[in-house]
Amino acid sequence: MNHQHTIIIAEAGVNHNGSLDMARRMVLAAKEAGADYVKFQTAVPELVISEFAPKAEYQKETTGAAQSQLEMCRAIHLPLADYAGLKELCDSVGIGFMSTPFDLVSIDCLAALDMDYWKIPSGEITNLPYLRKIARLHGRVILSTGMSRLDEVEDALCVLEQNGTPRRDVILLHCTTQYPTPFADVNLRAMDTLRTLGAGGVGYSDHTVGITVPVVAAAMGACVVEKHFTLDRTLPGPDHRASLEPDELAAMVRGIRQAEQIMGSADKHVTDTERPNIEVARKSIVAARPIAAGEILTEENITVKRPGNGISPMRWDSILGTPAPRAFLRDELIEL
Repeated sequence: MNHQHTIIIAEAGVNHNGSLDMARRMVLAAKEAGADYVKFQTAVPELVISEFAPKAEYQKETTGAAQSQLEMCRAIHLPLADYAGLKELCDSVGIGFMSTPFDLVSIDCLAALDMDYWKIPSGEITNLPYLRKIARLHGRVILSTGMSRLDEVEDALCVLEQNGTPRRDVILLHCTTQYPTPFADVNLRAMDTLRTLGAGGVGYSDHTVGITVPVVAAAMGACVVEKHFTLDRTLPGPDHRASLEPDELAAMVRGIRQAEQIMGSADKHVTDTERPNIEVARKSIVAARPIAAGEILTEENITVKRPGNGISPMRWDSILGTPAPRAFLRDELIEL
């Protein structure tokens, strides 16, 4: 039986804290955990964030309020030149490379790296010049939909289509943009609503604590699951607190792979593993007491007991009133 293979993206993001060495170690950790892809975030901070942009509340809680959002991002982003080496490392160890661009220059940088997918983050879903530039590259796209209404998602899909990327080449990720996301705000059934937009697939980008929600999302048919991870949750930085450590990432991967097997297919059938138990668990028509040859079979002299390798009790009505073809001992299977 074929099971859906959920694409698992280990989101390194900026949890390398601007260290190329740590980024490289994160590639190896994601590979060891069994993820399909490791994903980073590529940006020229000055092109993404104005000097007046405030921090999100979760960023203030994790990195303090004294430093501006721009200063924070300058400290934790890698130079554009580092991403080619990370792509080479991914290729050499056998894990897919992805990075999310946050500005037009970063798109140009990543375009040279031949990624399998372009990942558009939730914050860019209303960025028309950005969407156009991605679409005109004619690659496959994964679009996160956090903070979005359904009409905004449809508008983004239309922009992609009008500029050369058909919606069949787009995977929509349901997402709640809060770090960490309260379980009450996850709303996984929104994936079903996103499916009505006719994109190539629907998945889930997770910001909750733990691994329960992404495993449930996979069981609900998410074709992609994305989850932040870190080498150490106690490291300074905005995203570490809502991220998995490597052993937890590996546990999530195992859970998703198990969920794929558990969900199986819509076909209701007898499995090879349960088939031997039919004889053990089902019942047959047997003699309730000794029966003489030629005696008429009645509700007083036959009954139903295990094993299930005789006449099925579903034939009860047709057996009643027939003569016993031979003598039967008590509990012996009735034969006709």
